[in-house]
Order: sequence, then C-alpha cells, then structure tokens
Amino acid sequence: MPLLEVNDLQVEFRTHDAAVRAVNGVNFTLEEGETLGIVGESGSGKSQSVLAMLGLLASNGRARGRAMYRGENLIGLSDRAMNRIRGNRLSMIFQDPMSSLNPYLTIERQMTEVLELHKNVTRREAKKRAISMLEAVRIPEAAHRIGQYPHELSGGMRQRVMIAMALLCEPEVLFADEPTTALDVTVQAQILQLLRNLQHDFGTSIVLITHDLGVVAGLCEKVMVMYGGRVMEQCDAATLFAKPSHPYTIGLLRALPRLDHDGGELTGIPGNPPNMAQPPAGCPFHERCADANGECAVDAPALKAVEPGWLRACHRPVHQITKETSHV
Repeated sequence: MPLLEVNDLQVEFRTHDAAVRAVNGVNFTLEEGETLGIVGESGSGKSQSVLAMLGLLASNGRARGRAMYRGENLIGLSDRAMNRIRGNRLSMIFQDPMSSLNPYLTIERQMTEVLELHKNVTRREAKKRAISMLEAVRIPEAAHRIGQYPHELSGGMRQRVMIAMALLCEPEVLFADEPTTALDVTVQAQILQLLRNLQHDFGTSIVLITHDLGVVAGLCEKVMVMYGGRVMEQCDAATLFAKPSHPYTIGLLRALPRLDHDGGELTGIPGNPPNMAQPPAGCPFHERCADANGECAVDAPALKAVEPGWLRACHRPVHQITKETSHV
C-alpha cells in the first residue's frame, strides 16, 4: 500500500466574481522513501494541491476527493485531527522562509514549541534536539544561532532553519514548496544536496513543488507535470527527460538550458496560462499548443497510459507530437 494515495483531488475557491477551480482531478501515489516532483508554471495548481492535503487552504477554498495517508483521508479531516498529523508525520517547507518564520520569536522558540507540542518533551530537551537538527542541516555555530531572530540570518540559513523545523519530528512525508527559488545558485545546490542527504538519513518521502525541471532532474524519481489545474503528464524522471510526450512538457524542456546539448536555442512557450475563473473549454493548454486540433478545443483529454507507469493527457498520438528533437 502506498504511503500517500491521492484520488480525484479537486480544489475550488469562491470569489465575489466566480468560482475558481484551481485543481481538477489530480491523482498520484507516493511510496516510502520516494521523491515526487510536481512541476508547472505559476497558477498550475501545484501548491494548492498540497495545501489542500494539509488543511491549509485559504478560508474561501474547498477541497474534495481523497488523500489517503495510513488509511486516513486527509481531505475534510477536523482541525484537531489534522493538528495531530501536520508538523509531526507530515511537514512542509514553505517557499519564503522570511515570511514563514515569525520575526518576533527566536529560532529556539519557533523550533522548541514544535517538539513540545508533538513529542511532549521538556523545554531543555527540546532545545538540545533543536540544536542537533540545526547541526544536521549544516548551520555553523548552531548553539549560538538558535538564540537569534530570523532577520539576523542569511536567506540560505533561514531556509535551512525551515528544513530543520520541518524535520524535527522526523516526518514520514516532507512537502517542499519551491525550497530554492529565492536563493542563489550556489546555495540552491547546497539545499538540494542537503535534502538528498536528509532523505537518505531519515528515509523521508518528499513531494517537491517547483517550476524548475533542473531541480527535478537532480532530486526526483517521479514527476507530475501540471497545467491549468490538471495533470498533463506523469512518469518517472528518466522517462520524462529522455522522451517527453506531452506538448506542454516538451515546451518546458525546450526552455531549459541543458549541458548534454551543444548550443541550441532556448524557446519559451507563447501565450499565458489560462484564467481559472474563466477556464477555456477542452484541454487547458490548447490555446498555446502548436499541436492542437479541433478536438482539443472541445474535449479535455483524459489521463491515459502511454506505457505502464507513464500517463499523459493529450488527444494527439505520441508519434504525431512535434518534438523539435534538436533540443529536447
């Protein structure tokens, strides 16, 4: 049985103007010790899918479907039951550590209260374990740093603190929302290596939310590509990079610099993501897709198997997709 199994996850937000369907029928599984990358442009539904599972949607958001964790459906779980799981067995690293950390509390207080709540340990023992975890995420002089406030730390250190907080209770699943976006490339590489090391040490399963396929290539076993609230393609990472089959996936890869190609022009995807308050009929990507036909503008394609373990949502047969193989 998978550690986490998501079926027909849907997220809708009620606004004054219209209902916004942010996520529409997402399905995936996560095994123990596995890393899944959820990829797509801003507004594709990546973060809202995870926030729905953790009970962290905005007050006007509603989730439906199933997200089964250890036999328990996370969708619709009471606040009391969710607080027992969230931060303990399921943890999240948010995108911006400066806005996620409390500027009025020291790092020590923000870390120790997690352990006091979920592990029922003394303040002294909690501090000792917090320092140990800061050392595990390679923060120098951890015993000194733990007494500082977030603004006294660099961006890279704040992100390491967020990772340490998320791992304090040794969760089974770690959700990481764009954990390297605000960092320079050197620190990005350090954070990704840190996640790899911590996964090896703790056996944690990771769901990585990102728009950066380069990050996915370095960390993930499986990939789920989202666009317009739907899953466009889903397979193992090696397959995605070797033979992408959905026009949107191909477009993302063509915009990514690659060391295994000598030169080659980077090409962006024309147009803009859809307005989810007024989504287009048919495939959400058809207005930007060079391979679209009349059927694409009418019917949203179902997610179907190309091969075992490899799914795509596209009306066009794989062999008819324009791949521009000089770069992809």
